[in-house]
Amino acid sequence: MIRTEKLSKKFGGFEAVKDIDLDIKPGEIFGFLGPNGAGKTTTIRMLIGLLKPSSGKIFLNGYDLEKNPIAAKSMVGFIPDRPYIYEKLTAREFLGFVGGIYGMTEQEIDKKAPALLEFFDLKNWADELAEAFSHGMKQRLVYASALIHEPKIIIVDEPMVGMDPRGAKLLKDAFREFAHKEGKTIFMSTHTLEVAEELCDRIGIISKGQLIAQGTMAELRAQSKNQNASLEEIFLQLTAGQEIQELIQSLRA
Repeated sequence: MIRTEKLSKKFGGFEAVKDIDLDIKPGEIFGFLGPNGAGKTTTIRMLIGLLKPSSGKIFLNGYDLEKNPIAAKSMVGFIPDRPYIYEKLTAREFLGFVGGIYGMTEQEIDKKAPALLEFFDLKNWADELAEAFSHGMKQRLVYASALIHEPKIIIVDEPMVGMDPRGAKLLKDAFREFAHKEGKTIFMSTHTLEVAEELCDRIGIISKGQLIAQGTMAELRAQSKNQNASLEEIFLQLTAGQEIQELIQSLRA
């Protein structure tokens, strides 16, 4: 569903992303982890078509993003880490606006929007201006708007930012529903390792622009040579080095 071949991005003489190969299947929740500055955001911006790769290929549901950008982008729902919405629109109007961008008819939007508003607990706020919403409500509206056109691929940057426990539980259940029951692909970038370990079928770890590990938790544990390691321990071992691990352990003690 998401496939990249030798995906790279340079900014002048700096190579932010280096030869990344991904092959993420339908029905899979894929976690994308890395330290700050590792290349996560650059990779996401290339996947959604906001940045052009310096080299390499991106395929979304079989469409080459460079050759067929409209078809490829129509497959994707993108959820950024910060909710960007037109606050002078109501929730219902905002869903209509986004649906229109994706070429949906008014009838299609009217059929889809009520269920999304109810699912994300915005039904009673459907005709209120978004400027009156809390951060968590705005974030839920962004989620609803990303799903209005029924994308096959959902790309999420820091999904739990600004979410209260109830909202976070709702999103986790939604991700499992979308991926494991509806066959959608979810690409999730996060710093919350517990969420990644709980939700993701496979995880990729990027450091200094390179994908240094990729696999299930069992495969990552085998790579780290510690069958009982948590994702946090594996992440630190692969990205921080032994000295940092020892420092963190001593601080915890």
